[in-house]
Amino acid sequence: MSASRRVAVVGGGISGLTAALRLRQALGPDATIDVFEAAGRTGGHLRTVDVGGRAVDVGAEAFIVRRPEARDLVAELGLSDRITSPTSRRPAVWSRDTLHDLPTPALMGIPADARAVAGLADPDDVARIAAEPEREWHWDAEGDPSVGELVAERFGASVVARCVDPMLGGVYASLAGDIGLREAVPALAARLDAGASGLTAAVSEVLAAPSGSGPVFGALTGGYAVLLAALADAAGVRPEFCSYVRGLESRTDGWTVDLGDRSPDYDGVVLAIPAWSAGQILRRTHPDFAAPLRQVEHASSVVVSIALAPGTALPDHSGVLVATGDSLRAKAFTFSSQKWPHLGGDDGPLSVRASFGRFGAAIPDDCVEPGVDDRIRTEALEDLDRVCQAAGVPAPSGEVTDVFVQRWTRGLPVYQPGHLARMARLQRSRPARLVLAGSAYAGVGVPACIGQAGHAVAQLVADLT
Repeated sequence: MSASRRVAVVGGGISGLTAALRLRQALGPDATIDVFEAAGRTGGHLRTVDVGGRAVDVGAEAFIVRRPEARDLVAELGLSDRITSPTSRRPAVWSRDTLHDLPTPALMGIPADARAVAGLADPDDVARIAAEPEREWHWDAEGDPSVGELVAERFGASVVARCVDPMLGGVYASLAGDIGLREAVPALAARLDAGASGLTAAVSEVLAAPSGSGPVFGALTGGYAVLLAALADAAGVRPEFCSYVRGLESRTDGWTVDLGDRSPDYDGVVLAIPAWSAGQILRRTHPDFAAPLRQVEHASSVVVSIALAPGTALPDHSGVLVATGDSLRAKAFTFSSQKWPHLGGDDGPLSVRASFGRFGAAIPDDCVEPGVDDRIRTEALEDLDRVCQAAGVPAPSGEVTDVFVQRWTRGLPVYQPGHLARMARLQRSRPARLVLAGSAYAGVGVPACIGQAGHAVAQLVADLT
């Protein structure tokens, strides 16, 4: 392939930087790979900051190590020694003003039997789960229900609110009723499609299937900033910050990128930005392709990172997931210094993370609500005090040494029923020499984004060949 290829990567997050690396490897050292980032830093929805003297992530904090994409990329960049596994502590569920054990065995909060949710779900729903294998069952393999719709019908509404919503809320910033079953729990949908005799049987079959050994999740000492810096260095790129792409014009042999003050030409383009932003860029020149991108719903969220004085007592859990409709305003707490060895086990400050926001409950910015960060900070500390006091632990708000509030406006795409199928159809109709990467197309997690970026680059390289 010609060494003079020129490719624009729009977006400097994990997807854009992974795409830049794969492009460098495919096109060679003489190719021009320009990364345009509208913000003033790389990372997109990954961000590592100093809070109380510790480097902590205030976007995603972990990745699934049983999926190969992130694990293999970390190894490729020589960072395997930075992967750390969580401790043995488990999260609790906050419901009706008290803490409960996280249901187990369960699949994304969907219990495998009634015993798993005894004392957490309503008694009538516990009995409903126990009787579910004997109830009449019909599954439409062509159907596309939400997770909440299916679980509520078979197991009851309290199971959705107190078990499934808390689990899915942290991953998707949405409630179970807004998330497609095939999108969030594809292994469960596959078992149902294959003829499982009911929801109980399907959950049990998935849990019994081999899933690999060792920890499920991992994090990076030093945070995601370490991975982002290594990616940019390996790709040989220097992202252009505060560079907002206003539009794209297709040419016979590539694209013209409108940057406002200039319009350079490229052989190909990777749009590694949120779907709605990609649709905005393409709305004028490719309206039919842009329309489904602009229609992808999105959710806002907030992470409040709290540093506590060394020795501050916390409940003996890795964190707390909050049931829907309960009295706390936060949707989850992570006791990071108790969950991750690299954030605890020394004489340093303790790190706690509070999460807010779900689809349909937008987080306002300062223009709409002046001082919103102060309000969210106060709510996080008040809720943390309540959780600790319910666990018999003194309120820790008097031990706070630092707080950082990170608002993620339009942070995550909503994986509504049918979302994956719609995105797959869209990908098949993409214009030549233009590819899409990011969290809207094949999963919201870091491994999925890395995998989608590699797939997109393979498509683009094939176009250029």
